[in-house]
Amino acid sequence: LGNFITLPQLFSGDPPKLEQAYSPMTIRFFILQAHYRGTLDFSNEALQAADKGLKRILQAAKDLNALLGRQSKALPYGEYGENIAPDSCKATNPEVKAIFDGVYDALCDDMNTPIALSHIFDAVRIINSVKDKKLQLAKEDLETLAQLFDDIVFGVLGLRDEEGENGKSGKTIAGLMKMVLESRAEAKAAKDWTKSDHIRDCLNELGIT
Repeated sequence: LGNFITLPQLFSGDPPKLEQAYSPMTIRFFILQAHYRGTLDFSNEALQAADKGLKRILQAAKDLNALLGRQSKALPYGEYGENIAPDSCKATNPEVKAIFDGVYDALCDDMNTPIALSHIFDAVRIINSVKDKKLQLAKEDLETLAQLFDDIVFGVLGLRDEEGENGKSGKTIAGLMKMVLESRAEAKAAKDWTKSDHIRDCLNELGIT
């Protein structure tokens, strides 16, 4: 019926209804903005807003690292330290404590990711205020926010910076994947099974099915 879009099409931006290609992490973030039992309103505008929202969160994570004097540009899951239990938050700032509790309360309430993300954006606002020297936070509060990003944003929600330190964007990777898959499709159409199998095997070695 032509009333659906596949994930590869989202990543490549092929369908006429799409104005651009979207990275896997943007799609993941877009889906997380609605409750898993709710209805997800699909549109280019919503996808573009999700892309901007994800970039804001990832930039805040990098800024938070800089405020804490950490070397890495991103804060990958598991590198910060032991997970903090919801009842052992060491934040001294009431707003930071409220964000921490709000995130855990939302996730414990039938995995309410939209509410959890709204609290994460509150954290982004605070991080930006500290970065712009409009607000001062104790080290314990910054560490609490960093742990929240590590455990929830990168851990539970599985979000990460796809561009990474090599500057390869999700759009670039999607374009390269499209080129490789088209080459394999052409090989199969020409019954060049040796080339087709070789491309498949090379992708399998990279962990791509």
